[in-house]
Amino acid sequence: MKALTKASLGTLVLLVITYTYSTAQIVKPDTLSNWKKKTAFGLNFNQASFSSNWKGGGVNSIGFNGLFNHKANFSKGKNKWDNEIDLQYGFVNNAGQGMRKTLDRIYLDTKYGRDLSEKWSMFSSLNFLSQFAPGYNYTKDAAGIEVENIISDIFAPAFFTAALGFEYKPVDYFKVRISPMAPRLTIVQDPTRFTQTVAPAPYGVDSTGTTRFEWLAFQLTADFNKDVAKNINLKWRYMLFANYETLEGKTIDHRLDLLLTAKVNRFFNVNLGGVLIYDFDQDDEVQLSQLFNFGFSYSIQNYQEKKK
Repeated sequence: MKALTKASLGTLVLLVITYTYSTAQIVKPDTLSNWKKKTAFGLNFNQASFSSNWKGGGVNSIGFNGLFNHKANFSKGKNKWDNEIDLQYGFVNNAGQGMRKTLDRIYLDTKYGRDLSEKWSMFSSLNFLSQFAPGYNYTKDAAGIEVENIISDIFAPAFFTAALGFEYKPVDYFKVRISPMAPRLTIVQDPTRFTQTVAPAPYGVDSTGTTRFEWLAFQLTADFNKDVAKNINLKWRYMLFANYETLEGKTIDHRLDLLLTAKVNRFFNVNLGGVLIYDFDQDDEVQLSQLFNFGFSYSIQNYQEKKK
């Protein structure tokens, strides 16, 4: 009965939140402003419960993940100023295991650009990447008891990257930034926590300090955001980072974030996403994460989307 009560409570919460969002107002387009602003947010929910005599087996669980994205882009003449905040956090609570994180991201980006031609511009940018909460991996001790080992935390690591270079934007849904000058600061708070679980110099930061500066570096980023079919959107972002001082194939960092969204109706959608990371300072193998969920999303903006 407790499991059924939890299921009913989860359903009620979902219905209440859905009603709240479905009655939100849409901002009318502002054709006189030089600013294009868009705020998107969503909540995905998953839940499973079983009675005590359920013979099929299973674990009671409940999970949420929330997404928030805000863009504010200024354009006047040849001058462009683009700003983005992207926040994501999710967890699942499995009976007998407790709460475990499934999604965690803090990303801030600001970029000033000046057009050189219809498709090319010069730009300077600054971005920040970290997470909200501690991350763990799970092992078993000699007695078979599960032990959690901390492997990351807020500002452990955190990356500040400045970049100066050129941007190529042949179409509205695709752009590439090429940055021959892209110094990066890596921060790891209390790195001694990770010397046994990550590396002697966790995330490339010596355990006797908390920061690492890479002054001479190259960065390339590519962004794609397009409706590839009716009610289906594909969005991905790729980043390459190379330190000139330690330049060789295995030390070049790669990160690919991918999200495929299928709209069920105005408020509900299905998301399939994943992240691929190769960072030699974290691990000498490729890291992968994948997420599939169903939930709702809503966006507010002051401009009309161009057809892609």
